[in-house]
Amino acid sequence: MKKLPGIFIKTGFILFLAAILLASCVPMKRIRYIQDPKKESEARSDFKSAEVSEYLVHKGDNLYIKVNSLEDKNNYFNKDDNYNNYYTESGIYLNSFTVNDSGFVEFPLIGKVEVDNMTTTQIQEVLQGKVDEYIKNTVVIVKLANFRVSMMGEFQKPGKYLVYQDKITIFEAISMAGDLTDFAKRNKVLLIRQTDKGVKTHRLNLNDYSILESEFYYLMPNDMVYVEPLKGKAFAFSEFPYALIFSTITTTLLLIEYFNKN
Repeated sequence: MKKLPGIFIKTGFILFLAAILLASCVPMKRIRYIQDPKKESEARSDFKSAEVSEYLVHKGDNLYIKVNSLEDKNNYFNKDDNYNNYYTESGIYLNSFTVNDSGFVEFPLIGKVEVDNMTTTQIQEVLQGKVDEYIKNTVVIVKLANFRVSMMGEFQKPGKYLVYQDKITIFEAISMAGDLTDFAKRNKVLLIRQTDKGVKTHRLNLNDYSILESEFYYLMPNDMVYVEPLKGKAFAFSEFPYALIFSTITTTLLLIEYFNKN
C-alpha cells in the first residue's frame, strides 16, 4: 500500500509529460502554405492572378521625381544630385516631393502640378510634357517614395518595411519579415487597407491555393498585415523544453522515493 502514492505520481507524471508534448506540437496542416484539397497528382499547377489596379496617389504621399538630361539645366528640376542620399529611407524622403492637402506638388520652375488620384505613370506623362517646354530630350522618372507595408503579429521579424519595387505579393512581404512563426494562424490573416472611403479589412487564408488568384495577392502601399497566434500558443513551446522536462523528471523521482520511504 505504501507504493500506491508512487503509482499515482507516476501516472500523473506520464499524463503531464504527454500533455506537454501534445501542446508543443503544431499540426503540419496549419503550417503549410498553399494547400490543395485534392491529391498531389490531381492538384492544379496553373493559376491566373487577379488584375492589379495601379496605385492612385493621394494627399500626403511622397513622390520621387527625377529629370534626366544631357544639359546642365536639368539641375534646376532635381532636388539633389548626390545619389548616395537616395539609398537611405531618410534620404528618399528628403529628396521626394510631398503631395499637399490640395493634391498638388510644387515642382521647380513649373510650379504647382495636380497629382491627386493619378497613377505614377499618368503623373510622369504630365510632368514630361511640362518639362519638355523648358528642355528637350529629357526623361522624367516618377516613383512612389512611401511604398511601405506593416507586418504585425506572428512574424519572425515584425515591423514596417519599405518596398523598392512597383508591386509586391503577400508572400514576398512575409519573406521580408522573416516568415511566419509556427504558431501563426495562417488561415485567418487580417489585411488592413486604407481606401478613399476609409479603412477596410479582409481575411486571407494562406493555406488555401486560391490565395494565388485573390485580388489581395498583391499588397498596396500602406497595407497592414496582422497575423494572430494560435489559441494554444500560451501552452506551447517554440523549442522543445528539455530543461523543463528534466526538472520535472527529477522532481517526480524525488517525490516517488519520498513516498516509498514513508
